[in-house]
Amino acid sequence: MAAIQALARGATGLTLALTCAAAAQQPSRPSPDARPLAARIGHTDPARYRQLARVHEGAGTMAFVPLLGPDALSTNLIFVHRGVIAPHSGIGQHFHHQCEEMFVILDGEAQFTVDGRTTTLAGPAAVPDRMGHAHALYNASDRPVQWLNINVGQTKRYDNFDLNDSREGAPLDPVAQFAAVRFDRTRLKPDGAIRSRRLLGPEVFATPWAFVDHVLIPPGAALDGAAAPGISEMVYVMAGAGAAIVAGERAPLASGDALPVEVGARRTLRAAGDAPLELMVIGIARDPAAKAAYAATLPAR
Repeated sequence: MAAIQALARGATGLTLALTCAAAAQQPSRPSPDARPLAARIGHTDPARYRQLARVHEGAGTMAFVPLLGPDALSTNLIFVHRGVIAPHSGIGQHFHHQCEEMFVILDGEAQFTVDGRTTTLAGPAAVPDRMGHAHALYNASDRPVQWLNINVGQTKRYDNFDLNDSREGAPLDPVAQFAAVRFDRTRLKPDGAIRSRRLLGPEVFATPWAFVDHVLIPPGAALDGAAAPGISEMVYVMAGAGAAIVAGERAPLASGDALPVEVGARRTLRAAGDAPLELMVIGIARDPAAKAAYAATLPAR
């Protein structure tokens, strides 16, 4: 992460694309970060946010911090970014040749664009941005929007091609003309004490990205087990607090944390306090063959 941090300390005119590219230029590591679990968890800390302007030639400004980088997992997670998009600001339209990402807004509303079609979505919501498809995000409101971005590649190398289109004043479709999901607690299905819902499956993504799940763990309960064979996980805490035990190591979890779970690692995620632990769980396969094997185990829809 040294390269990304060095660039982020530069002038505010640096773009998010340059920041991501700097991280991706680091040599790929054959194994994930070997630090203790507590040190590997990314924490949302507004005091560490870096100010950026004209991100991917977009409008206005935003602030962000990397929660996880390319060394977090042995699979092709490239980054998890957390930040705030200022009013009348956004991420300009661009696309990727060999990676894909998912823009998430955690509150308010924003205008999402995919392949030149734009619609307003209310948070918490997410849009998968498939490899080779142009995408953008614009906050047309008068209040900041809390934002999250996950990027997964064919390799650990980030790439982008900017279209010099801020999407300010773009015509709006009343109904999204692309895949979009909301993190709606009322639509979660019970599995014992825990409620969950698969938002996006392996068919949505062209990279080894395998799934996006929404999980709610009530106070005192725990999600215990391991991901499917060949699958790693990135767990983002949307709300609540608790603790994680991963491969025998224990660490606290708080809202805004990003937890990497390596392929084959057993994990227990337990809610603490009086509020449920709300999670976004991202699955990333070791390679296309592992993704295909995982997909073959899923029930027909």
